[in-house]
Amino acid sequence: MSEPAAPNDTITFDDFAKVDLRVARVLEARPHPNADKLLVLRIDLGSEQRQIVAGIRGYYEPEQLVGKLIVVVKNLAPRTMRGETSQGMLLAASTEDRSQVILLSPMADVPPGSKVS
Repeated sequence: MSEPAAPNDTITFDDFAKVDLRVARVLEARPHPNADKLLVLRIDLGSEQRQIVAGIRGYYEPEQLVGKLIVVVKNLAPRTMRGETSQGMLLAASTEDRSQVILLSPMADVPPGSKVS
């Protein structure tokens, strides 16, 4: 007897294992100069610093984020968003109506660059 086909929206463990999730500390945050919904973050990944552009401007003020630990996708290909390069993606949970957006963060202080699994 063969196994049932997986639904189209599922991925294999091998697919998931390709995603490099890391803890990062927000060093700086500023409004994107050309977009009302974007913030530009400079983050510390332990061994390097990067810039990430995130659509969280309506939910967080830049000064709220500085010093915070967040979870990011480290190995996402860079993408230019309204003239600013984003070198990763932060992870957040949101309500269905997007009235709330909550950044994912470790429950305890861990060093930037720590692997999330």
